[in-house]
Amino acid sequence: MKLSPEQREEILKTLKTRFDKHMNRHKGLEWDKVQSKLEANTDKLWSLNKMEETGGEPDVVGYDSKTDEYIFYDCSAESPKGRRSLCYDHDALESRKEHKPENSATAMATDMGIDLLTEEQYRELQKFGNFDTKTSSWVATPADIRKLGGAVFCDRRYNTVFLYHNGAESYYAARGFRGLLRV
Repeated sequence: MKLSPEQREEILKTLKTRFDKHMNRHKGLEWDKVQSKLEANTDKLWSLNKMEETGGEPDVVGYDSKTDEYIFYDCSAESPKGRRSLCYDHDALESRKEHKPENSATAMATDMGIDLLTEEQYRELQKFGNFDTKTSSWVATPADIRKLGGAVFCDRRYNTVFLYHNGAESYYAARGFRGLLRV
């Protein structure tokens, strides 16, 4: 969970370039303050690098003044390529008798040190653009739905954000997950 100095420099450069290119996502925030937080939290920088490596294109989408944290979401146009073909969680993965996917969305998110977006956060992301117009993304599933074997995912079609359900053990080449990280 350590980045080399070169990797740290590269991810910071990538994040700054994206920050400058998409100012509409973080009006009123200053890159220098974000960078200071990142440099003081190398474990979070490692997580952002994982988000980047898997195609998430993380960017700052807000600041929580109560916790003094910057909030990053995956902002790739489609569900991150390196995080697709995953069932929802470990229990779903274990329940599959055959044709198991390599991993689950929740396990991969945990390994990366990030959280799945909630439905509310997913809808918030859509205010910054049109995301998942060809793919879909698992979102954090309420416990009562998960207890019954289901899981939920979202996408954007017909200029509208939809929430759907599926068996948690299902997986598709066009479904991944989007994460968030607080720094």
